[in-house]
Amino acid sequence: MTTASIPIADGLFTWPSDDPKLLGGRCVNCGAVAFPVPPSCSRCAGQAIDTVELPASGTLWTWTIQGFPPKSPPYLLVETPLSFKPYGVGYIDLGEVKVEARLTTADPAVLRIGMPMVLRIIPFAPDDAGNELVTFAFAPQEG
Repeated sequence: MTTASIPIADGLFTWPSDDPKLLGGRCVNCGAVAFPVPPSCSRCAGQAIDTVELPASGTLWTWTIQGFPPKSPPYLLVETPLSFKPYGVGYIDLGEVKVEARLTTADPAVLRIGMPMVLRIIPFAPDDAGNELVTFAFAPQEG
């Protein structure tokens, strides 16, 4: 049986792709950019929203370590309180928009505000059919 890598939700990022990008929404009326693509503009309430690919790299605007499992619902939990491992969460400044994202590291000695970050698609959990659900995260840029 062949399994596939499937995005955790439709419309978050381009997939499959060798160069994945997050998908944001740009208001046709005022130019405001949001992530994920909103049904209407939070700045001017415009209803015309174009889907745009966001940059795959940016800078770490701020961060924290998630030290306990988030509430389910609304979050999909794949760990139990005993198997949970803390993870980094941050805001990545992509220029026109800041994106809240999971980070690939939870090491406070590695993370620093202003550091370059790059988009990664990472495994999340298997779905009921045995496919691998994938999500997006940001990693410190090497080099």
